[in-house]
Amino acid sequence: MAPKVLISDKLDNLAVEIFEKNGCEVDFKPGLSPEEQLKIIGEYDGLAIRSATKVTPEMIAAAKNLKVIGRAGIGVDNVDIACATEAGIVVMNTPFGNSITTAEHAIAMMFSLSRQIPQANVSTHQGKWEKSKFMGKELYSKTLGLIGCGNIGSIVADRALGLKMDVIAYDPFLTDERAVEIGVEKVELDDLYSRADFITLHVPKNDHTKNMINKDALSKMKEGVRIINCARGGLIVESDLKDALDSGHVAGAALDVFEEEPAKENILFGHENVICTPHLGASTTEAQVNVAIQVAEQMADYLVNGAVTNALNTPSISAEDAPRLKPYMKLAEQLGSFAGQITEHAIQSINVEYQGTVAELNTKPLTAMVVASLLKPQLESINMVNAVTITQARGIDVSETQSGSSKDWRSVITVRVKTEERERSLMGTLFTGKEPRIVNVEDVPIEAAVSPHMLFIRNKDEPGLIGGIGTILGNAGQNIGDFRLGRKESGEAVCIVSLDAPMSDDLFEEVSNLPQIQSVKRLAF
Repeated sequence: MAPKVLISDKLDNLAVEIFEKNGCEVDFKPGLSPEEQLKIIGEYDGLAIRSATKVTPEMIAAAKNLKVIGRAGIGVDNVDIACATEAGIVVMNTPFGNSITTAEHAIAMMFSLSRQIPQANVSTHQGKWEKSKFMGKELYSKTLGLIGCGNIGSIVADRALGLKMDVIAYDPFLTDERAVEIGVEKVELDDLYSRADFITLHVPKNDHTKNMINKDALSKMKEGVRIINCARGGLIVESDLKDALDSGHVAGAALDVFEEEPAKENILFGHENVICTPHLGASTTEAQVNVAIQVAEQMADYLVNGAVTNALNTPSISAEDAPRLKPYMKLAEQLGSFAGQITEHAIQSINVEYQGTVAELNTKPLTAMVVASLLKPQLESINMVNAVTITQARGIDVSETQSGSSKDWRSVITVRVKTEERERSLMGTLFTGKEPRIVNVEDVPIEAAVSPHMLFIRNKDEPGLIGGIGTILGNAGQNIGDFRLGRKESGEAVCIVSLDAPMSDDLFEEVSNLPQIQSVKRLAF
C-alpha cells in the first residue's frame, strides 16, 4: 500500500510531483482549519508543512499512522518535537534550501540600516529632499558580530568579508579550524558585544537563546551598535531594545521576526530607527522551490526507502548510507530483540560495540535500533525515534564504542546489557555480507540464524538434552527447524532451537522440566 502524505500548507507544485514520482499518494489541502486537520490527520503516514500548520499534542494524538513530519524551511517552532518524539514520529526540516535567501536578507537589512534606505525612500516619495538628514555609515572596515555561525551565519560571513568587513563570531559549536576556514575570528559573547559595530543573529530559539538580547546584553554593546535579526522572534526582549533605541545606545535595529507573529502591533513599530519586514527571510521564488523539493524528496525517501535526512529527533540515515546499513539494521534489530527477551531485571545500562567494517559506518541509527528492539518487550510504543528520550527518562545509560577488527569476524556487533543482577552479552555478524547470525551468547560461542519462533536454553553440559527435547516435540507433532549448541570449557552451555510454530504452554512446561535444563525462554521475532 502506497504511503499517504498530507500537504497542509502552501508548497510549490513540484512537491506533489516528487511525492507521486516516488510512489506516494498525496493530498494537497492548504488552508484547512485546525479542527479540519484533526479530523483527517489519522489517515496519513506523512505531513508536509511550512509555518501555518501547528502540530500540537492534540494533533499528534490523533495522527495514529503518522511516521514523519516534514517542515519546508528551518524553523520548527510550530511543531511539538518532544510530543512527536514520544509518539515515534520523525521530524525533519530543510536547513539548506533557504540559507542563501535568508543570508542575503540579513545583508540587505544591514545595508538598509547603515544607509537608512527605507526612511529615505519614504521621505523622497513624500516630495522631501532631506539629503542632510540621512547621513549613513560605511560597512567598509566595520566589525560585524555573528551570533551563530552555522549554515546561514557562515554565508553572511562570506558576503561580509567580500565587503571588506572584519567578521567576529560567537558559536559554541564553531571549531577553531572551521573559523579559520571561513575567515572569521572566534570570540566569546561578551567580547563580541563590546567590539561589534553591527550584530546579526543566526541561532534557533531554545532555552539557551530565548531573550538572550536583553537589557544586560544591550548594556555591554558598543555605543551606536546596529542589530539585525532575521533568525527567530523571541531572541530579543523587544521592550529592552526599545529603551536602548530611545536612549541612543543602539543606533538602529532591522527586524524580520518578532516575538508574536503575525505582528499586527508591536512596540517597535513606528520607531524612526527601526526597519521591519514581515518574516521575509525565506521569501524568494528560488527558496520556496528549493525547500518544497527538498522536503518532498526527504519525506518520500524515508517513507519508501527508510532513509532519514535532516531529522531533528533521530539519527539521520543518508540515501548513500541506507543500502549499506540495511542488513546491519536487521542484525541490530535481532540482537536487541533477543537481548530484550532474555533480560529479566531492570536495565541499568546498554552498550553497543562495533568492530570491523561496521565501525566505519554511521552507527547512531544502529544503536537506536538495538535500544528500541531491546526495550520493545517492556514498551510497545518505543521505536528508533523515541528510544533515546525513553531511556533517558528511565535513567538507562546508553553508550556505543567502535574498535578495531575482530579476530574471528570481518564485522561484528556486540550488545551488553547490565541489569541489577548481572551483565549479559550477545554478539552478531553478517554471513555473506547480508545474512544476520547470532555468533555468541553470554560468552558462549554459538552460531544461529534468527527465526520467528525459538527457544533459548541454558543447560548442563550432559547427555540427553537433544534426545529429550526431540522426543517431547516429536510426540506432540512439533517440527524443529534448527538446533544449535554451544559450550565453554567451564561446562556452561546454551542451546538455541528454531521451531516451525509457536510452542504451547503445556509443551513449554514439559521441556522446562528436563533435568539438563537450567532455564528456558520462548522467543518470538
